[in-house]
Amino acid sequence: MTYYKYIEKCKYIISMNVKNGLITIRDATINDARLLCLWWNNGKVMEHAGFPYGLETTEEKIKGKLEKKDNNFRHIIEYKKNPIGEMNYIVLDDNVCDIGIKICEFSMQNKGLGKKILSLFISTLFNELKFKKVILSTDLRNLRAQHVYERLGFKKVKIFYDSWTDQLGKSRTSVCYELVKKDFISFL
Repeated sequence: MTYYKYIEKCKYIISMNVKNGLITIRDATINDARLLCLWWNNGKVMEHAGFPYGLETTEEKIKGKLEKKDNNFRHIIEYKKNPIGEMNYIVLDDNVCDIGIKICEFSMQNKGLGKKILSLFISTLFNELKFKKVILSTDLRNLRAQHVYERLGFKKVKIFYDSWTDQLGKSRTSVCYELVKKDFISFL
């Protein structure tokens, strides 16, 4: 279930609480700041994104981000009512959003949940929120994520070689994907 409410900086405040079987995607609230802080400061969780020392952030900073009403909407992924990860989407315009996902609990990785969670999320973005295109990017070395994205119908559109430097001073390459509704393959 989602609902819309007009605000000045972004066209809508969008509340999300969608379920399919044992999976729930719900809005992140300030009550989730502590958990997000644990995940974001864990170098093992954040290593794939280029932050092997974590984000070195605080609960207060995260609460501030969660309270800010802008075009970045953050969500908690639950499996069997237990938080296992987080995801977000950024509204780029009325037709396009940029998404990100992390299954942060290692025991829940490599179980086929990613494609189901993304299927639920993307279905909501296309069918309820009426986006026409979903984009994302990942590290070129993150082959597991790329495999999942491509199974869902995402098309690789650009590679940015040596586009940024990680916490260890290593150059990183990003690969960008996009998905339109007609190419979307759901695993629900």
